[in-house]
Amino acid sequence: MASAAADLAEMSLLDPKVQDDPFAMYAAMQEAPGIYQMPETGFFVVSRYTDLRAVLTDPVTFSNEVDRAALQGAELSEAHQHYLAEHGWPHVNTLQRTDAPAHSRYRKLVDRVFTVARVREMAPRIDALAEQLIDRFADRGSCDYVSEFAMQLPGMILAEEMGLEASDVATFKRWADAMLAPASRRMSAEELRVVADVELEAQHHLAAMFAACRRQPRPGIISGLVHAHGPGEEPLSEAELQSVMSQLIGGGFESTMTALGHAMLRIAREPHYLAALHDDAAGIRGFVEEVIRMHSPTQGLRRRATRDVELAGTLIPKDAVVIVRYGAANRDAAKFPCPHQFDAERKNAGTHLAFGAGPHFCVGAVLARQEIASGTLAMVRRFSRIALARPLEKPIHRANFLTLPLRELPLQLTRRTA
Repeated sequence: MASAAADLAEMSLLDPKVQDDPFAMYAAMQEAPGIYQMPETGFFVVSRYTDLRAVLTDPVTFSNEVDRAALQGAELSEAHQHYLAEHGWPHVNTLQRTDAPAHSRYRKLVDRVFTVARVREMAPRIDALAEQLIDRFADRGSCDYVSEFAMQLPGMILAEEMGLEASDVATFKRWADAMLAPASRRMSAEELRVVADVELEAQHHLAAMFAACRRQPRPGIISGLVHAHGPGEEPLSEAELQSVMSQLIGGGFESTMTALGHAMLRIAREPHYLAALHDDAAGIRGFVEEVIRMHSPTQGLRRRATRDVELAGTLIPKDAVVIVRYGAANRDAAKFPCPHQFDAERKNAGTHLAFGAGPHFCVGAVLARQEIASGTLAMVRRFSRIALARPLEKPIHRANFLTLPLRELPLQLTRRTA
């Protein structure tokens, strides 16, 4: 335990090198007694599986009402919020940023849009887009999988749902990056102003879409949310719609892109999975769950302690920020034997916490799983060989406090002849 404490003293979750490969730090957190407190921010980081489940399933004690820009400090966060409110809509708490009973209202409305039946309806379109993307590089025999596929597929799906052309993913990604930036890295006042201006561009586009859908309902997420209320129920306000869409954009794009990238990196490094999935596509379910467990696209999110509470022998004071570190819990050896070993047949892989647990379980989990499975199987069907075109340059991940996105994934590809 003394060794773990010494190791932690040399590490920081704000260090891009640690963010690129955080698992040694996670192991040191789990080995050390109590709950780790970040000296840079005062945040309490929960890393063990059992502790994480305790936090996630107790929203009364560990509230979801946390400033998304808390990483920036109170002054910059307040200025960012004021600027958005002055030129567009402020960040109001909805969905994953609320607690019961308010959360129940938002979740009920959103669940009506993200149904299993709805995702099944979307599946053929997801498959078709995956094939279209592969057509762009199949004859070339190479691609950067991150920029040419993993970013494109979830971006195209959500862009279409938002009334953009599927080809306009670059605009969508710019919006998503701006919305996620204040929670992902420390920024200057000027940097915050730049991302706020981009988010405002997205807000005004969405506002026009909301208005059009009120006049004439149409297929898609936006119209579904505008008209999700039933008889006697209040429709979502403009600011609430903006907030919900911001969360769906951030959660539905970056995390799925990350998981797709790691799935294909696994196949490139362990080609027997290419043959196995080609011969038995039913194995994709276990493969996807293990990718999500091992690489946890969202490494962590925030909670706020509503009272003084003791967890694992550590006193967490009221109003302290608590980081639920999914990426650590999903590699906890106490829950997952040989946690750093990829095993597509792992019996309990589906018990991972990458999508959360309790009332705030990810509303887009079904869609994410479908996109990861469809995208991976499309590549498996088209190519008999998928290999790294060259060794990945380090760091292989973009620096990010909350996610684990690959910077690139250059592949060499051989088309199947039969």
